[in-house]
Amino acid sequence: MRRVIAFTLAGLGAFLIVVAVLLPTVVAGKVVKFPINTYVVTTLTGTNVSYFSPSLVRPVTGATMRVTDTVKGDPQASTSSTAVWDEFTYLYDVTNAKEFSYSSRRAAFDRRTSQLINCCGANISGNRSIRQTGLSGYVWPIGTQKTTYGVFDTTLLRPMPYTYEGTGTIHGISVYRFVEQVAPTRAGSETVPGSLVGMPQAPSVTLPEYYTATNTDWVDPVTGAILNVTETQQLILRDATGAHTLLLFDGHLAMTPQSIQQAVSLDQSGRNKINLLEVVVPLVAGLVGLAALITGILLARRRPGDQPDAADSKENEPALA
Repeated sequence: MRRVIAFTLAGLGAFLIVVAVLLPTVVAGKVVKFPINTYVVTTLTGTNVSYFSPSLVRPVTGATMRVTDTVKGDPQASTSSTAVWDEFTYLYDVTNAKEFSYSSRRAAFDRRTSQLINCCGANISGNRSIRQTGLSGYVWPIGTQKTTYGVFDTTLLRPMPYTYEGTGTIHGISVYRFVEQVAPTRAGSETVPGSLVGMPQAPSVTLPEYYTATNTDWVDPVTGAILNVTETQQLILRDATGAHTLLLFDGHLAMTPQSIQQAVSLDQSGRNKINLLEVVVPLVAGLVGLAALITGILLARRRPGDQPDAADSKENEPALA
């Protein structure tokens, strides 16, 4: 019986040690993923914003702008490896009680790397011909590194480099800071009345839009969650000579403290799950497994003076003639 117990303990110990090795290296990679049924509303605000109001048909200055960004997962379209999220962004001038603009987006991306996937009806404001590539911009890779990533820019409609520029702390969580710097870059065109751009003789003119921005994400490198965002953006129209003719938007936007706290709370849940699978359970399993293995080995060794088990005694009895 003693040998049976010894072999059982040794086998259990070896099994637990294997589990301790596999959990953080294999199992966690299959279990820890971005959710498919997310629902998050994030708010950014900015003061002293200038923009051209389509409803007022005139420039507006000194406005307080509120951006409400709603992201909802589509579990039916998602899979074990791909998440599909829908987004609706609404900009509202609080000062003048006027809607400024709105847009929508549907994106599919890898549930661990955040790399965009061209499937599942992905579109920008209903336009499915736009191919979304790079990181989704909703989340960053699980295990984000200190390097430059290409993140899809919904204004320029292509991935743009976000450069790692240092670390920080948000509510006790260590984060990496990534910055996108966009020099004046053409981002489309806009048709406006000629009188607005110094061309009163023309009923309407189509001019190129130029976009300038400094966008910053603070990312938890463990989970890939974005805990804070700031955006400094300018959008202007230029004429054929390249001269500035009409300001469409100029402002600095930042996540509200309430949205930051919400992001931190959601992130903490993900950190706890990763910590459980990659640290706590492997550590406990490894220690218990090691103890069981050592105990089994010690029990299996027969000490001087020990009486053999009954089973061993029967095996050693001489055969009757």
